[in-house]
Amino acid sequence: MAKDKPNICDSKIFETIYKTYAKDVRRFLFFKTQNIDKAEDLMQDVFIKLWDNCSKVDYNKVKSYVFTIANNMFLNEVKHLSVVKKHREQIKQESTNESPEFVMLEKEFMDKLEKTIAALPDKQREVFLMNRIEKKKYKEIAEELDISVKAVEKRMHQALVIMREEIGNI
Repeated sequence: MAKDKPNICDSKIFETIYKTYAKDVRRFLFFKTQNIDKAEDLMQDVFIKLWDNCSKVDYNKVKSYVFTIANNMFLNEVKHLSVVKKHREQIKQESTNESPEFVMLEKEFMDKLEKTIAALPDKQREVFLMNRIEKKKYKEIAEELDISVKAVEKRMHQALVIMREEIGNI
């Protein structure tokens, strides 16, 4: 670091940076989170991270650094909330009132279904998944695969015949 550049690790310089950017960072985070308390917490975390890395940050790039860190912390928060939500849903699913036999049969059925789908010929599997999983209409599938609607119908019919033979009427 050049001698003429202010040292961010100097508490007076850091305080000046904080006073200069804290409100803007908080406003930026509030816009993203729509929660003033969360925005305040994340803003504090941004400046803690700046302090922890003060020797590595170029003074001329401090504004860019704090806003990049703020955005990254917001994205990490979103990911964390997604994981928490997924975990809650998993716990909710696991705590059903279903009997252990039902849960076991359901798991066996799902395993058999996945194996049967995986064993379908590529063209049939592709059409089956696009229709049943992605919920696309035959016309959309035909356009996407550059084939006729009749070809989609035939592939879907063949896939369903195989599925019924292997699993039963689905």
